Amino acid sequence: MSTNVLSQPTFLRLRITPLTRRRIDSFKANKRGYWSLWLFLLMFVFTLVAEFVANDKPFLVNYRGDFYSPVLKAYPETAFGGEFETEADYRDPFVAELINRHGWMLWPLIRYDHRTVAWDLPVPAPSPPDAQHWLGTDDQARDVVARVVYGFRISVLFGFSLTVISAVIGVSAGAVQGYFGGWLDLLFQRFIEVWSGLPTLYLLIILASIVEPNFWWLLGLLLLFSWMGFVGVVRAEFLRARNFDYVRAARALGVGNLTIMLRHVLPNAMVATLTFIPFILAGSVTVLTSLDFLGIGLPPGSASLGELLAQGKANLQAPWLGLTGFFVIALMLSLLIFIGEAVRDAFDPRKHLG
Repeated sequence: MSTNVLSQPTFLRLRITPLTRRRIDSFKANKRGYWSLWLFLLMFVFTLVAEFVANDKPFLVNYRGDFYSPVLKAYPETAFGGEFETEADYRDPFVAELINRHGWMLWPLIRYDHRTVAWDLPVPAPSPPDAQHWLGTDDQARDVVARVVYGFRISVLFGFSLTVISAVIGVSAGAVQGYFGGWLDLLFQRFIEVWSGLPTLYLLIILASIVEPNFWWLLGLLLLFSWMGFVGVVRAEFLRARNFDYVRAARALGVGNLTIMLRHVLPNAMVATLTFIPFILAGSVTVLTSLDFLGIGLPPGSASLGELLAQGKANLQAPWLGLTGFFVIALMLSLLIFIGEAVRDAFDPRKHLG
């Protein structure tokens, strides 16, 4: 029996503590949050492989027995019997006929990239939904479904990046403040009061007129202010726990401050922090959407849900633009809020299963 146990993989031999099991069961008991998590993960994974879902290039081509992957690598037209050394346009009827004559192509579900311009529209852009464009096109003749897929991905990735980095900085700052206290805590609190009073939106508008904003530029600028949302909760927990008997005993035994902070106090502070993360994530997604709506977010042409809302505002005769942006953002934020409520219930010691 012992041999069989030792031969099992490590992850199978890991034991879940009763507290962790209770939290998992409490999370599952919140059906709305539980199914929201699965739906959000399904949508996120679907958009992570957006290049294989919405693209103006086939993801697999067979030509004369050889296989090509245009999604991953650019091939010249001459590779398929064409005349030009430039990258092949697989939507060109001439190139498509060359390939289909000696092979075949496997296309994504949506044959449009978020930058692809549909030149063959029967009506001027923005065109209404039809068999080719399920949610119509925007005012630049780009497929709305493709832009929603790519826009959802960049919004969630931006929100995740901003939330995770902000949590690391905010938790570290709050832990140092709360654990050491004294003048360090006092000076840090005065700095946060001054720093939080700076007008973030005005700074974004001013800097957007100097440099062209991009993903990393926006992430860095918003990161300068977003970390402060985590400081208060962590600081309060460290101030409360630093004089507990087990912390004082560890200090008396010669355990270093960093070890005490990481092993003994931080796990308690993370309980409150984790309950805030889904709500902070929803706020981060909203910030990017708002900046794109105002025109000071991602560069022009980027797939953006906020830019889709701005197009809906500018083209009231095309209601599918505003309605699509509204329902996608509303669904995303609702799922994140429902997940946050379930996480809060899971870590709430007052919640008990019936």
